[in-house]
Amino acid sequence: MLILLFAAAIVPSGQTFECTPIRVWDGDGPIWCAEGPRIRVSGVAARETDGTCRPGHPCPDADPETAKSVLVDLVGVRTGTSREGHALVKGPTMHCISTGSAGGNRTGAWCVSPKSGDISCALVASGAAARWDRYWGNHRCRDQP
Repeated sequence: MLILLFAAAIVPSGQTFECTPIRVWDGDGPIWCAEGPRIRVSGVAARETDGTCRPGHPCPDADPETAKSVLVDLVGVRTGTSREGHALVKGPTMHCISTGSAGGNRTGAWCVSPKSGDISCALVASGAAARWDRYWGNHRCRDQP
């Protein structure tokens, strides 16, 4: 399996794609996929790694390490930590729908994991992330893509 850690193309909005998670940065991503994309979980906001919330973003109560751990558990199993601070993960392939660019080299996406269902909805239900109405739109929680 080829793992792309440096190049990450943006998946066009509306396109479905698969993501086998290999790394997680914080509670709302990016999730690095073995297939190449880096996913910013759509419709939610989590605290930054330093514990702050960006101005204009919803701010959940969960601390950043808890939020990151919840996301890791939703997409797979933690296998270690990279020297950059990413949680290294091994998880089942998720099915995702792109919402387009999420800034930088990140693709915004709604993803469903065979392990935990709709990732955005599970993050909100857990309290690890806050629903971001500006980006949530008419999304409906689901178990299948």
